[in-house]
Amino acid sequence: MSAIFVTSTGTDLGKSFIACGLVAELRRRGRKVEALKPVMSGFDPAQAAKSDAGLLLRALGRDITPTTLDAMAPWRYAAPLSPDMAARLEGKAVDVPALIEFCRRAMTAKTDLVIEGVGGIMAPLTPDKTALDWMEALRLPLILVAGSYLGSLSHTLSALDVLARHNLAVKAVVVSESAGSTVPLPDTVASLRGFAPATEIVALPRLAGRDRPHATFSRLADLI
Repeated sequence: MSAIFVTSTGTDLGKSFIACGLVAELRRRGRKVEALKPVMSGFDPAQAAKSDAGLLLRALGRDITPTTLDAMAPWRYAAPLSPDMAARLEGKAVDVPALIEFCRRAMTAKTDLVIEGVGGIMAPLTPDKTALDWMEALRLPLILVAGSYLGSLSHTLSALDVLARHNLAVKAVVVSESAGSTVPLPDTVASLRGFAPATEIVALPRLAGRDRPHATFSRLADLI
C-alpha cells in the first residue's frame, strides 16, 4: 500500500479538490483508501459538510459526524488564519509531535493513504514549526499543487527548490487553473516543464463541478 502527502505553494489553490479526486479515483479502482486532513483552520461546525475534512469524508463515502471529523481532522480551529494564529486565538497550540504520531499510525494501516496538508509548504504550525517540518518528519512523496496566476512560476519554482534541498520527493506538480488568471494554463505548464524537466507536471483545467471526473485524477492515481 502507498501513502502520499498533498501540499501546495499557498492557500486556496485546490489541495482539497485534488485530494478528494484522488481518493475517489482510488476507490473507483477498488483500492482500499484512507484520508486525513489533520490540521484545519477556518472550520465552522455548522458548515462541516463544506469543510475540507467534510469533503474528504464524502469522497470516502462516510457520514460527517463529530466522531468521523475527530478521526479525520483532530486539530480544528475556527479562525481562517495560519494554524499557529488560529490555535492561539483559542488558547491552544498544534501539538506537532502528536500530529506526526497521528499520521504515522495511519501510515501503518494496510490501505492507501492520502494526507492533505494545510496552507503552503511553509505554513506556520507553531511559533517555531512549519508544514515543512511536518513533511520532513513523515518523509512521504508529495503532490505539490500550484496555481496558474501571474507569479505562480516564481512561487512554484521556489517551493520545488526548498523541497529538493530538504530531500523531499515530489511525485507531481499539479497546476490548477486559477480563476481569472491573465496567464493561459498551458503556458504556465510549459514554462514549469522547462525549468523542472525531471518533474511530472500535470495541468488541471477549471471544472464545472467538484464531482466531475477528470483524467488528471487517473494520472495521479497511477503515480501511487
